[in-house]
Amino acid sequence: RGQRRGAMGNGTAGPPPAGPGHSIAALVLGILLILLIVGGNGLVCLSVCTERALKTTTNYFIVSLAVADLLLALLVLPLYVYSEFQGGVWSLSTVLCDALMTMDVMLCTASIFNLCAISVDRFIAVQIPLNYNRRQIDLRQLILISTTWILAFAVASPVIFGLNNVPDRDPSLCQLEDDNYIVYSSICSFFIPCPIMLVLYCGMFQGLKRWEEARKAKLRGCIYGASRKLYHPPSLMEREQTRLGPPECSPYARAGLPGECGMSNGIQTVSYPHLRYPHPGHGRKRAKINGRERKAMRVLPVVVGAFLFCWTPFFVVHITRALCKSCSIPPQVTSTVTWLGYVNSALNPIIYTVFNAEFRNFFRKLLQLFC
Repeated sequence: RGQRRGAMGNGTAGPPPAGPGHSIAALVLGILLILLIVGGNGLVCLSVCTERALKTTTNYFIVSLAVADLLLALLVLPLYVYSEFQGGVWSLSTVLCDALMTMDVMLCTASIFNLCAISVDRFIAVQIPLNYNRRQIDLRQLILISTTWILAFAVASPVIFGLNNVPDRDPSLCQLEDDNYIVYSSICSFFIPCPIMLVLYCGMFQGLKRWEEARKAKLRGCIYGASRKLYHPPSLMEREQTRLGPPECSPYARAGLPGECGMSNGIQTVSYPHLRYPHPGHGRKRAKINGRERKAMRVLPVVVGAFLFCWTPFFVVHITRALCKSCSIPPQVTSTVTWLGYVNSALNPIIYTVFNAEFRNFFRKLLQLFC
């Protein structure tokens, strides 16, 4: 996002004049947006930390995403709104400008890398369910979250390490001075992670479809088996099998489909009883995807879709400015796509509230407590 500073000017040209109406509108919109981002994402972090039902591995990744949005609202947006209020003129130090752009690029990259990490984690949970811990975050997931932030800083670090210190720099403009870096950061922050993320989500939903088909087949087998036992007394062989071990859905097993009949806390689950944890002492554990987790997974594409809707116009405009020197992009277009990108940081808590019952119940409970 820090790349957007290049939209305030082109080379040594001054920023477009802004009337008092534009300045007041930018100030009001900026303050409202900061409050909405801090309030919404703060509630997301608080809910996962305090609500036991929300302490899942997916939600820890969502907390990491919410932290990126919170830092954006606290460290980047105030200075950006101040600059917009000044009509696009940067009146502070160039060192602070470079720090601002570094944080902006890093937090944008962290947001999309966190979304990418969520897609990797969900793909593993669905396609490779062996040894996947769904209730507590483990070392692999901690490494994945840490890697997103390290890589985000690596993409943004050239700015703070002096990339912008060019001889003919205009101190009244806060922008990136190197077009090659603009292209590099756009590719690393957006144009590479997005296709990877979309491919992983396609694989995840194919896996969910298979799990759903297995669940329906299991339920049909269980119903058939129950009705058969109800209307037909068990044979001598079946009574012997019942005496030797726990009953299973034999029609389901005969169908060659994995899984057992059962409920987990009142939630239908699809289980793979033949999958085992490789670590000693864990015993025989089944990899499951329950109804609550399937619903939670369906929220994630909405989050990704909102991110792409908000940020694709900005990155297209941004990289076009760097690659096409003869292209004339109106300042109004640049300002619109910039604000649209910032609005995305306020959308995620709204999406969770609308599509996730656990988040919605916590938010409602918290509002009832204070209202």
